[in-house]
Amino acid sequence: MKLYAIGDLHLSYEYNRKALEELTPHPDDGLILCGDVGESAEHLELAFSAAKRNFRDVWWCPGNHELYTIGSSRPDLRGEAKYRHCLDVARKHAVHTPEDDFVVWNGDGGPAVVAPTFTLYDYSFRPDHVTRDGALRWAEELDTVATDEFLLHPDPHASRDAWCAELVRRFERKIEDARTRNPGVPLVIANHWPLREDLVFIPRVPRFSLWCGTKMTEDWHTRFGAKVVVSGHLHVPRTDWKAGVRFEEVSLGYPRQWQDVRTVGKDINSLLREILPGPPPPLGGESEMKWRRWG
Repeated sequence: MKLYAIGDLHLSYEYNRKALEELTPHPDDGLILCGDVGESAEHLELAFSAAKRNFRDVWWCPGNHELYTIGSSRPDLRGEAKYRHCLDVARKHAVHTPEDDFVVWNGDGGPAVVAPTFTLYDYSFRPDHVTRDGALRWAEELDTVATDEFLLHPDPHASRDAWCAELVRRFERKIEDARTRNPGVPLVIANHWPLREDLVFIPRVPRFSLWCGTKMTEDWHTRFGAKVVVSGHLHVPRTDWKAGVRFEEVSLGYPRQWQDVRTVGKDINSLLREILPGPPPPLGGESEMKWRRWG
C-alpha cells in the first residue's frame, strides 16, 4: 500500500488527456492530485474518474487553473464560487478535498495524516527591496505577468492577497486540529503552491515567483511536524530535504515540458512520485536538491 502523487496534469491538452488514459491499476494504493488538473468541470471529471478507477484512495487540492473563470466553462463562477464548484465535482467521485476531514494513511510508511491544503499566494516571494505596490511592475520589467491576473478572481475577497491570508489562517487551524486528534502522527502536507520561497527555481521566468506562494507558510514543515510536503505549480520535478522533511515537486506539466520522457521508454506511470514510504532521510536531515526530470 503505497501513496503516490502527481500534479499539473493540464488536461486541456489532448496529449496529456491521452497520457492519463495510460494510468495502470494500483488497487491498494493512494494518489494525491496536486492541483492544476485543468480549468473546467470536464477536466476534473476526467482526472477524478481515472484516478478513482486506478487507485483506492484519491486526494485533490486546487491549483490556480481550477480557479480560472473562462468563457467556455461556467463564466458565472468567480473566486470562491468556482472553488466550491470544483469541490462538488470531487465529492461526486469520493475524492478527499481540503474541505473534508483529514484522514490517516495506514499503508506503507504510515501512519500519517494526509492534509490537502489550499493557500493561494500573496506576491511575497520577491526581493526585500521590492514593495507589494511595486511588485507587478517589477515582474513586468522582464515581460512577466501571470494569466491569473486576468482569469483568477478573488471574489468575494478584496484581493488575492486577502484571500490568501484567510486561507492560511483557516488551514493553520485545521492542521492544528488534526494534530490534536492524532497526537504524534506526522503529516503529509499537499499544497499546489510551494510552501517555501527557497524551493522556487525557475530561471527562465525568475520573476514569476510572485505567483508561487506565500512566506506565511515558510515554517509549516517544522511547525506542524510534516514528514513529507508535496507541491506542484513550477513544472520542475525535484526532491529537497529541509530539517529532515522531504519536499517533493510532482508536476507533469505542459506536453512540451515532458513529452521527451517517452523517448526513453517512459510514460505517465513513470512520473508518479512515491510519497510513502519513500526514501529514508539523509544524515543530518539535509541534502542537495535532486532533479527528477525522468521520474
